[in-house]
Amino acid sequence: MNITISSGARRFMQRMVRFGGAGAGAGFRLTVSPGGCSGYNAEFSVEAAPRAGDATLELDGLKVFLPVQSRLLLDGVTVDFADTPHESGLTFVNPAASSCGTCGTSNAGLAHGAAAGAAPVKIDIASIGRRS
Repeated sequence: MNITISSGARRFMQRMVRFGGAGAGAGFRLTVSPGGCSGYNAEFSVEAAPRAGDATLELDGLKVFLPVQSRLLLDGVTVDFADTPHESGLTFVNPAASSCGTCGTSNAGLAHGAAAGAAPVKIDIASIGRRS
């Protein structure tokens, strides 16, 4: 897998797992699908174990569970974490991003091949709900 997870994203994921209540062997499940103007829709949860078909990426004691489609979409992408007064959450930086020209903002480049610089996709922590 050619996925980079920054130290900031790793710390965020570790905190989520530690306080997620899923037990000692739990991991951070990241599901990414194509969609939206930015190119990514993403969801995450804390899971006790990987689901069927998930690959497990281990980083400094953190387990990240990645479904097949997520692994394909995140190939070559850096997962980072932003925490500023204006934004807080995971970001996805795709060095192969391009601008689609439709909305005037940069596109995460899942369907585009031309390199035009990194384009982060943000997931606001406020939009995260607890699954029952």
